[in-house]
Amino acid sequence: MPIYHELGKVPYKRHIVSRQENGKLYHEELVGTQGFAGMSSLVYHLYPPTRVKQKDKAYSVAPKIASEHSLDCMSFKGFNLQPEKDYIKSRKTLFVNSGMHIGLAAPMESTPYFYKNADADEMIFVHEGSGALFTMYGELNFKYGDYIIIPRGTVYKINFDTDKNRLLYVESFSPHIYA
Repeated sequence: MPIYHELGKVPYKRHIVSRQENGKLYHEELVGTQGFAGMSSLVYHLYPPTRVKQKDKAYSVAPKIASEHSLDCMSFKGFNLQPEKDYIKSRKTLFVNSGMHIGLAAPMESTPYFYKNADADEMIFVHEGSGALFTMYGELNFKYGDYIIIPRGTVYKINFDTDKNRLLYVESFSPHIYA
C-alpha cells in the first residue's frame, strides 16, 4: 500500500501540468530505485532537474580489491586514515561483497559540487565532525553520533563545519522497502 506524505505546494493530482505563480511550469521528477515499481518520490522542481551547469572529468569510484577470498585475521585502525580535501576522493572502501561496500572517509572540506550515487543507498555514520547535508528534499543538519540515510539517486552536497571529519559509510546495492 502506498504511503503519501506531502510537503510544500503540490498539484491536486499527480502527472498533470502545474504552473508556478509566475506562470512557469513546475518540473516533475519521479525518483525511485526500481523504475516505476517500488517506493518512489514524486518531486516538483522550479527548474528542470536535467539542467547541469558543468561536469568535471569522470573518474572511477569503484573500490580496488587488495585481497580476495582471504580468511586472514586483520586489524583496521580507521582513525589513522589520512584526511583528504575532497569528500568523494577521501572515501576508502574496506569491505565489499555483491550486496554492499563498507568504508571510511576523512574529508577536510565541504563539497563545492553536488553528487549522486545512482547505484546504491548510502548510510553515513558521523564519528567526528558536524555540518549540513543539502538535497532536493531539504537541509539536514548532522553532528557526532548521527546516522544519515541517503536513498540512491538522491543528488546531494555536504557542508562540513570543520576540517576534522570522520565518517563510516555503507553503500547498499539491494533494493529495500522502507516503512
